[in-house]
Amino acid sequence: MKVCVYGAGAVGGHIAGRLAAAGEQVSLLVRGANLAAIREHGLRIQTPEGELRSQPVVSDDPATLGVQDIVIVTVKAPALPQVATGIAPLLGADTPVLFVMNGIPWWYFHANGGELDGKRLPAIDPDDTVWRNVDPRRAVGAVAHTACTVTSPGVVHVQNPTNRFVFGRPDGQADERLTALAAAMRAGGLQAEVTDRIRDAVWEKVLMNLVGGSLGILTASAMGEALANPAVLESAERMSLEGAAIAQALGCKVGDPMAGISRLKVSKHKQSILQDLLAGRTMEVNALLAAPLELARLAGVPTPTCDLIVGLAMQRARAAGLYA
Repeated sequence: MKVCVYGAGAVGGHIAGRLAAAGEQVSLLVRGANLAAIREHGLRIQTPEGELRSQPVVSDDPATLGVQDIVIVTVKAPALPQVATGIAPLLGADTPVLFVMNGIPWWYFHANGGELDGKRLPAIDPDDTVWRNVDPRRAVGAVAHTACTVTSPGVVHVQNPTNRFVFGRPDGQADERLTALAAAMRAGGLQAEVTDRIRDAVWEKVLMNLVGGSLGILTASAMGEALANPAVLESAERMSLEGAAIAQALGCKVGDPMAGISRLKVSKHKQSILQDLLAGRTMEVNALLAAPLELARLAGVPTPTCDLIVGLAMQRARAAGLYA
């Protein structure tokens, strides 16, 4: 199976390394220091079980890689329009495109049913760039539960022994290619499953991003440290309950909204949006923080605690010059 990972940051590099370990034909679209390092030294994935080394094909030009069986996009939301216009050379007649992203995805209302079916989200997909260039009928939603960091060019450190990926088509239909991809991921040492209710999985992660991302920005801390403060923990719990109410109003099942809080309370990993703040990189505020509250307004769900905490976090991002 030919699989191209578009964007070899922490999550993209991790996926590529695991698929290479499973024997798949992996290529990476990557730029700059990462491109040079992987070409010269290979891709190194440092896991709790040991280091995985591979030598995937790497390029900064999609046209050099040819048509793929599956494309996995792992760039952050602000980079999506740029990726969308460059992805065409990788696509065959029915190549699926997985979007492994945090927050509310651009395709959220595709094949959703009801009065919001087909609604666009311009804060995430300005001018419908991704919608037009990729086509939501190719889109596959994917949610990553993995704590990993690029520690140097071409090197990804994976913090936890368990790393879970959930993916599925927005229309809920089965796809044998996704079944094969899940099997390959499992062969490479990941937990992977295909679901016919991908929006449920999206909201499970959104609740953690909404809480961990906004409070991470405000505290500059891993959640294990921040939530040790009882007042911060109480706010986090209220935010999670409000987020679950949004999901339920939109027809999604999120289970126990406190389950994510339990995981965050022991997390030593700084949220990716906080890593961006500390590194001076553009922050994906819209997908992680603003979009869930936009959906709350559409669903008529009050979110007073989220409004306050997210508002403060957005102002912190603006003050840093990393969010317009």
